[in-house]
Amino acid sequence: MAFVRVEQRNAHLASAVRLVSVQGRDGQPVSKATLTAISNTRKGSGDNRGEEATAIFWTLWGKQAENAAQYLGKGSHVNLVGRVQNNNYERDGETVYAMAFTAEEIDYLDTKAEGDALRAKQGPAPEEGDASPPARNPAKARAAKPAKGKKAVMADADDDIAF
Repeated sequence: MAFVRVEQRNAHLASAVRLVSVQGRDGQPVSKATLTAISNTRKGSGDNRGEEATAIFWTLWGKQAENAAQYLGKGSHVNLVGRVQNNNYERDGETVYAMAFTAEEIDYLDTKAEGDALRAKQGPAPEEGDASPPARNPAKARAAKPAKGKKAVMADADDDIAF
């Protein structure tokens, strides 16, 4: 299975980091965190210059996940480096195309004071095991048009992003 390296620079978090404990391969609990990071890029020139936002749903594991949940909040600025993996599966006899983004490196770009202020403004972090899905803005969640005979679906909060 091939992995493609992905970098997301100067991104800000669209929501709080969600931390849960899952059963690892050896049966021991492992921390898993998910976050959505948004990067803005400028395209074009002159009067045709516009901004385009790219949102990526990242998964972090272990101590990296625990640190992110403790020190990051909605609006925090980060650099992320990781890998994207094809994660297609069959649902009701149709192929669902999905991609999974796993963070290998994360840089915290805010100062300690900025991070503390963002987390204080948000209130307490979601409880571990809280299964309530984060609010979604359907206008921002656009899926690529599937090929004829194929189905694209938006994933649930606990699923990987589907395209």
